[in-house]
Amino acid sequence: MSDLGLSNKIALITGGTRGLGRAIAEKLAEEKVKVVVTGTNEDRANRVANEISLAYNIETLSLKHDVSSEESTKEVVKCIIDKSKRIDILVNNAGITSDGIMMMMKKENWNKVLNINLTGAFNCTKFVSKHMLKQKSGSIVNITSVVGVTGNVGQANYSASKAGLIGFTKTVARELADRGITVNAVAPGYISTDMTSKLSDKISQEILCKIPMKTYGSPESVANAVLFLVSNMSQYITGQVINVDGGMVMY
Repeated sequence: MSDLGLSNKIALITGGTRGLGRAIAEKLAEEKVKVVVTGTNEDRANRVANEISLAYNIETLSLKHDVSSEESTKEVVKCIIDKSKRIDILVNNAGITSDGIMMMMKKENWNKVLNINLTGAFNCTKFVSKHMLKQKSGSIVNITSVVGVTGNVGQANYSASKAGLIGFTKTVARELADRGITVNAVAPGYISTDMTSKLSDKISQEILCKIPMKTYGSPESVANAVLFLVSNMSQYITGQVINVDGGMVMY
């Protein structure tokens, strides 16, 4: 097994208590990264961090975190720096949906999705990158979505937030490139989750018809892409978006 250069690095994974976030946290823990799991539910964050620590024999930390709040984000970053003195990896994974046809969408639902999915990534990147700049090293990965490129009926707010995240990724990558910090994005397509398992057979087949590989992706597929982007195998890659979508979006 090759050395990915990740042992004992410190990684902050927002929204790390379930789904893709937990899969990413576990994948990094396998490589002996000290993961910091944050979420809005403190009890769940504590439980997940403890489970990962026991499973992979690695030090973990859990923190309650509202990414849309500057104060909450400042406090989370301060706690990590006070404890570990550095942050090597940031995965901006926290996100929500609040679907509805645009003409019927309430402004509060628009704002909530943008505040968490896009402003949340801005807050975390702003405060974490200050420490990465001092270190002259770091890896940032933003979890966007293929609907940020294609759009999706009933998801004007979500699609806009994910499209914004792609532009944000490319801009920040340019701003930080000469300081040894890489900034990339991973764009999942349809991934096997609790949500997709509840779809009817008809809807599931309609979705699968859009995917050239004719299957849903796994959370581990997304986690593997993140692992690649934060490892020493991708040192000369920045400002890129990797689609993990079975070939659904090709451009």
